[in-house]
Amino acid sequence: MPGFTVAIVGRPNVGKSTLFNRLLEQRKAIVDDISGVTRDRQYGIADWNGKTFNVIDTGGFVAQSEDIFEREIRKQVHIALEEANLLIFVCDTTTGITGQDEEMAHLLRRSPKPVLLVVNKVDNHERSLYATEFYSLGIDKTFFVSSISGSGTGELLDEIASYIPKAEETEGNEEEASLPKIAIIGQPNAGKSTLLNALIGQERTIVSDIPGTTRDTIHTHYKLFGKEFVLIDTAGLRKKKNVHEDLEFYSVIRAIRAMDEADVCLLLIDAQNGITAQDVNIFSLATRKGKGIVLLVNKWDIVEKETNSARDYEKEIKQKIAPFTDVPVIFVSAKEKTRIFQALEKALEVYDNHKRKIPTSQLNDILLKEIEHYPPPMSRGHSVKIKFVTQLHTHNPSFAFFANYPDAIKDPYKNFLENKLRDHFNFSGVPLRIFFRKK
Repeated sequence: MPGFTVAIVGRPNVGKSTLFNRLLEQRKAIVDDISGVTRDRQYGIADWNGKTFNVIDTGGFVAQSEDIFEREIRKQVHIALEEANLLIFVCDTTTGITGQDEEMAHLLRRSPKPVLLVVNKVDNHERSLYATEFYSLGIDKTFFVSSISGSGTGELLDEIASYIPKAEETEGNEEEASLPKIAIIGQPNAGKSTLLNALIGQERTIVSDIPGTTRDTIHTHYKLFGKEFVLIDTAGLRKKKNVHEDLEFYSVIRAIRAMDEADVCLLLIDAQNGITAQDVNIFSLATRKGKGIVLLVNKWDIVEKETNSARDYEKEIKQKIAPFTDVPVIFVSAKEKTRIFQALEKALEVYDNHKRKIPTSQLNDILLKEIEHYPPPMSRGHSVKIKFVTQLHTHNPSFAFFANYPDAIKDPYKNFLENKLRDHFNFSGVPLRIFFRKK
């Protein structure tokens, strides 16, 4: 399922972050993880039994002030209930059931979403006996675990995986599946809604409105520049009660889910604020998911400019997103409708780059000459030789270089090879994967 999302909820100090780390690290199940997208929250991608899912740790989300604690924790759970596909409710056996646990359990029992109760810190027989009191919370699926040692987490991961449909069960409309999918993502108030409204307000052929697989996400089928594509709308979905303080949490969850479905992400940056740490982390997550990216600097019309403002601004952006800097940057104004169609056109170009396949003979003719001119450094007195390169049959552009000592090739030379690939072939906006294999 695209964007299947698991949220870890619970009061502070019950071990949510430790469980988050354990779920991603168990038996090398890590696909990727990124922390600190907003404050202390962590976002990861886990893989278990061949099924991939997003994991969100809401640790640090609840304000620690006691007088507003209950209101804050209630908001946290409401957001998770709305946005996640499955919830993991974490309690602590060493403290027993607290009033806050009971209140949260009451809220979760009324949810149509599946809820798994995890009683944490169960690391000896005595604590196993104490943990049985948590059955009184009335949640059917209960797991006794020790996040630190990993005890019980395998069974928990098996249960999570059982809720994720197989790929063939969620294929959906074949015609839509074959079209480029472009998602508009970014922080709140960066201008996502304005951009979407500007695009919809223009004259175009709207073929159909297709309800998305993700709740509240609309897939709109467009025909523009003689090309058809699907625009994934994650903007304009904030009209909910008690959302004002939590726009960042909403935006990041929806950005993650939109990324899973998209081929290319239009990441909006507020020109007045510059590229922030959260922008960089959302960019990094899209990169690690292998998505094509176009950076849009929005509200450029209200920025005071000098002769080289755009050039200097782009240079600053690329310094912050390094080492992956081969990304289109377009300065737009969604409000004034400036360059918004150029942005879509560029997104379609990046989609083509993402699908690009290079013939093996062409790869070897070009890259082996570059390698001959600048060979890999020697390793322990041995000459490292790369004899063959091929593009792998993967969804994201990936290349295998066959060498006599593949483990001896380090990141600097890997970066050199990636730069040469980009010099000779147009992969602008597309993350590349490079692997070294035994000849």
